Amino acid sequence: MSEKVVANQLEYDERKMFTRLIAQFEVLDMQQSIKAAYYARDKHAGAVRKSTGQPYIVHPLFMASLAMALDMRNDNLISVILLHDVVEDTDVEIEDLPFDETIRKGVSKMTFQIFPGESKDIAKTRYFCGLIESKEAVICKALDRFVNLSSMAGQFSDDKIRKNVIETDQLLMPVLRTAKDKWPELGTKLWLLRVMIRSVNETLAGAYNIPLLGERLYGGASHYSSKMEEKSGLKPDADLV
Repeated sequence: MSEKVVANQLEYDERKMFTRLIAQFEVLDMQQSIKAAYYARDKHAGAVRKSTGQPYIVHPLFMASLAMALDMRNDNLISVILLHDVVEDTDVEIEDLPFDETIRKGVSKMTFQIFPGESKDIAKTRYFCGLIESKEAVICKALDRFVNLSSMAGQFSDDKIRKNVIETDQLLMPVLRTAKDKWPELGTKLWLLRVMIRSVNETLAGAYNIPLLGERLYGGASHYSSKMEEKSGLKPDADLV
């Protein structure tokens, strides 16, 4: 077994997870994913997840394992998943990542930052709109949010859970609906991820008495784009519509 229950939470054995993934990557000749797994493990060495106290590398390894189980076995996608927090949480810069432009772009779009003069709300809106520019990033973010929402109860404050549920409803879910228009080849995968995320988000919303309005407010690509422009004062890239 690669996991056990500790304090009502699954505690994963990162060494077994790592070994199992590397074996899968080798069989499928996913060379970038092999490189990304070793790189991420090195950069996250010694770091732990605040919510669980487990080694941080467990998070991207679990996400990669989930993607593989869902038959999302794309070398670029899995590499972005494994690397998605490296720039945001370590001293690595995007331009220093020793990977190709597709992977660097995906990691860049997954990296949240607030630009000078921006409020956090506007930065969040820009960040979520920008995910659609990389099909690797939009899938990665969906998996990331599903995993995070699934482990929030009992680990985070009510206020943080509320903020994540509302953000998921009003920003991520409309982005996933819009992404299927830009990346039609991802339609089935995006539908599955939306179902998974919506199920957990609605459960949390019910438990914490949080109203969900986002998909009704921002549903559809053109409507979503105009609402985001109205909400943030930003005009999304025409390619996103």
